[in-house]
Amino acid sequence: MINGRAKTSTISVIIQSANPVFIILAIFLPVGALIYSINFGSVTTLNYVHIMTGAFWTGIDLFMGFVLGPVLGGMEPKDRASVFKRLVPKMTFLMPVLSAVAIISGIELTQWLGYASPSNLFASLANPWILATVIIVAILTIQGFGLLLPNEIRVFHQLLSDKPDIEKISRLGMRTAKLGGVQGIFQLAIIFIMANLRF
Repeated sequence: MINGRAKTSTISVIIQSANPVFIILAIFLPVGALIYSINFGSVTTLNYVHIMTGAFWTGIDLFMGFVLGPVLGGMEPKDRASVFKRLVPKMTFLMPVLSAVAIISGIELTQWLGYASPSNLFASLANPWILATVIIVAILTIQGFGLLLPNEIRVFHQLLSDKPDIEKISRLGMRTAKLGGVQGIFQLAIIFIMANLRF
């Protein structure tokens, strides 16, 4: 069990490793754009926020799974661990924010465009495109917050331990890269659904 001081120390090290300026930009730009577009923007503004955060989320996941993953697979575990030591802190802050903003803006957008209504959820789910989207978003949310984020935190705990297990860091990091690729495939499925839903 990790005590409160150790948790604070871990969070502090993650923040310093990710760079506080990067964290501020990674959190406040997407969240600020979402808040602005919902409260003061137009459908076009909200659509832009949804497309941009979704594109970054999808692009990073595809890059992780299909470019970075194979490159790291050919490296020595020690070298892989070195890459993950720099990558994981930034991803820990960036990816949950991008995914949350893309999902929330997408939900808002479906309501603004009349594709779904929270007051008549069952009628909204009768549309097969909306139902497929809800299922895929549920899978992505469970993967992202239930598998990827805890996995990244486990990597960081290893990196901060007195005797980091390089093999374990390498193995956990590769799992993150592979899960990122799986997420990217699901996100491409959502893009296909959106294209069919709108036109």
